Amino acid sequence: MAVRKLKPTTPGQRHKVIGAFDTITSSTPEKSLLEPIKKSGGRNNTGKMTMRYIGGGHKRRYRVIDFKRNKDGVKAIVDSIQYDPNRSARIALLNYADGEKRYILAPNGLEVGQEVNSGAGVTPDVGNTLLLSEIPLGTIIHNIELRPGQGGIMARSAGTFAQLAARDGKFAIVKLPSGETRMVLITCRATIGAVGNSDHALERSGKAGRSRWLGRRPRVRGVAMNPVDHPMGGGEGRQSGGHPRSRTGVLAKGFKTRDKKKASSKYIVERRKK
Repeated sequence: MAVRKLKPTTPGQRHKVIGAFDTITSSTPEKSLLEPIKKSGGRNNTGKMTMRYIGGGHKRRYRVIDFKRNKDGVKAIVDSIQYDPNRSARIALLNYADGEKRYILAPNGLEVGQEVNSGAGVTPDVGNTLLLSEIPLGTIIHNIELRPGQGGIMARSAGTFAQLAARDGKFAIVKLPSGETRMVLITCRATIGAVGNSDHALERSGKAGRSRWLGRRPRVRGVAMNPVDHPMGGGEGRQSGGHPRSRTGVLAKGFKTRDKKKASSKYIVERRKK
């Protein structure tokens, strides 16, 4: 994994830093694991725009990822590491012994030809999925479930990882990428290792057109709008705009938006760092 800085032969190349594709071993996706993606353009079922600044973008097909890793007791061999246009991480194609194929998130250190397993009694090697009750303390993990059988929903983007800090009764204490420490049931699953493509954070698009390829339209600043359109709009000349806030008036800096009565708060041991 590395990044490539391009020579400034054009204005768009001057600040462009893109990820190298040296870890990718196959450019053709598995046809049986592809699904169509329908673009909404930010419109709802009646055609009304409900999300602004969405539209266009390159056509994609969704790669069906196995976040549950529930194929226990069947050995799988890593067939290839592939690019996924729908996420920052790379994905790995697994060939199971019974002939089934599945995509998983490719962790750091996963090699083509490597054997991966999931379920009870599996060794805590990179790419293997175990119950939190069986993972050694201090292990780096990703793709963590919040409810047993739900499928991993935490620590899935490029370069992220969590750490299994302790176990207390029926709960495991996990330190998440945000810095938050929370309790998760030990019957939930997690995958060993950190998500690959950690250099994704170093990438720079270099030009506005790359945002359009991703389906992002130009975003208008609140201070550039009229008072009828935004709380920070209006004023003669260039005004500071008052307190930073959203279009609906929610303060942007220092204002806590989490519900104090939220049920999951009792599972949070330590809040994320500011």
